[in-house]
Amino acid sequence: SNFIANELVNIGIKLSEIRVIPDDSEIIIKTIRSFHKKYTYIFTTGGIGPTHDDITSQSIAKAFNKKYVVDSRAFRILEKYYPKGEFNKARQKMAMLPENSELIFNSLTAAPGFKIENVYALAGVPEIMKKMFKSLKGGLKKGNPKKIVTINTYFNIFLY
Repeated sequence: SNFIANELVNIGIKLSEIRVIPDDSEIIIKTIRSFHKKYTYIFTTGGIGPTHDDITSQSIAKAFNKKYVVDSRAFRILEKYYPKGEFNKARQKMAMLPENSELIFNSLTAAPGFKIENVYALAGVPEIMKKMFKSLKGGLKKGNPKKIVTINTYFNIFLY
């Protein structure tokens, strides 16, 4: 959250809220539906990987009443990335996205994130998330960048 917050401030996008929510489908759906109407951009991190508890993609699909489908573009990217015989069912899960999503490319591990309307779903691994965010920030509508200056002061207090 600190990285995204700093990046947004640097390109002049006001950050209004950061929320940490659990891997609970109902909470994810409710939060996405609420934030989708309230904010210009929503960035999610984590929950789009190959494990059973990665439910963000499916939950976002439900929030938008979209089918959760194998995205053929994502499937081909992942199939090319993994050596023959290593693109197993768990890894194939990373090609499951809300229908008609835009892909957010991942130059480190190939597993794409996605964008649907104003929701950007990014990886949870910090280095991967940072690369994904940097690749998409050029397409965000920027404002006037904020200049933040920190002034350190030192003072002494004498008590007699």
